[in-house]
Amino acid sequence: MPRFMIRRLSLVAAVFALTLPLAVRADDLDREPINYSTTADNNAITHLQSRIDKGNLSLKFDPKLGYLESVLKELSIPESSQCLVFSKTSLQRHRISPRTPRALYFNHEVYIGYCHHGNVMEATAVDAKLGAVFYTLDQQETAKPKFARHNDSCLVCHASSQNHGYPGNLVRSVYPDEEGLPILSSGSFRVDHTSPIKQRWGGWYVTGNAGKQVHLGNLIIRDRRQPEDLQLTANINLNDLSQFFKTNNYLTPHSDIVALMVMEHQAETHNRLARANFQTRQAVHDETELNKALNRADTYRSELTYRRIKSAGDPLVKYMLFSGEAKLTEKITGATKFAEDFAKHAKKDSKGRSLRDLDLEKRLFKHPCSYLIYTTAFDTLPIDVKDYVLRRLHQVLIGRDSSRDFEHLSEADRRAILEILRETKPDLPAYWREDA
Repeated sequence: MPRFMIRRLSLVAAVFALTLPLAVRADDLDREPINYSTTADNNAITHLQSRIDKGNLSLKFDPKLGYLESVLKELSIPESSQCLVFSKTSLQRHRISPRTPRALYFNHEVYIGYCHHGNVMEATAVDAKLGAVFYTLDQQETAKPKFARHNDSCLVCHASSQNHGYPGNLVRSVYPDEEGLPILSSGSFRVDHTSPIKQRWGGWYVTGNAGKQVHLGNLIIRDRRQPEDLQLTANINLNDLSQFFKTNNYLTPHSDIVALMVMEHQAETHNRLARANFQTRQAVHDETELNKALNRADTYRSELTYRRIKSAGDPLVKYMLFSGEAKLTEKITGATKFAEDFAKHAKKDSKGRSLRDLDLEKRLFKHPCSYLIYTTAFDTLPIDVKDYVLRRLHQVLIGRDSSRDFEHLSEADRRAILEILRETKPDLPAYWREDA
């Protein structure tokens, strides 16, 4: 066989190997086409830093809270979004315990982590190209505070197998002991909106009312031997956390149950957006290399690449339409004005409806389609997978797909979501204006 044929077949084999559905490793992220560590970040944190560097903004430093209040204000993150976690499962674990929980604050494009007396403030920004990007801000007063980007140290956990090897956020529920250490022998739960309430919030404080629905929040395990057999009644429906820690060390004395539920939905949606982005870019890149090796037209698209794009888009479609969402058996009531603050960013149709309308009696939202469809992370998806996702969403909403994954959506649900999106998302393809 001629040498040039051997080289070509070797290249084809190498490219084909990239198409196999193997778990992504952290070092894969720094190869073409992702180049995670070397690609410039462009997100809410970099925009904030640019204002600081240009002298257009001075963050205010508080001796007690550092830059926390000022950062939240500039990023339009409500204080009511505060969620308190006391399990030692993050960067500043030595500062986290049931007596000194870590506070998380969020909006639709950034998450802020704060530890009492912590050396740094943590931030995770949603980036159009990079998915989740991780930063710290020194909690020491200076003329021009600087957010420092972190890659390797954060990706060890945030791009682990728990996230299929892609950078993202993890929401975990554990059985915590008196120091906040997870009792690993009892297991843990990865939490999103499909998780039963009874598995949620282990290692978290929870304020608000869940009725008779038990959960693992506010629970500190005194006996490490049989934590799974505990009676989960005394720890629910609390509004006063002062029995556990000094609440005046935080912006609010609450860890609102509604904020927790919204954050859980949002974090996993961001993860799936990032995976759809990365997987599609990789699929298209691999096809381009293969087309070159085989002297095929640049526009050639194989069935394998179509399948890869489909496998990247389908999990996102299902999650955005709340397929598999855990049903509520009683009404959920928050302890703060988070629901009001959350609704301020709603895009409403002519009937006053929006995708941020909360239900909290049978499910999280009245109109089960993720509000993150309005975000830059969605709008900047690679065109191949964005087109696929939009077409699949439309097929479901007009009733052309009534498969088991979407049987939870009533005809009224589909019609309402379709009407809301038609009025509030003007860049939809023309076929969205047509019914089945």
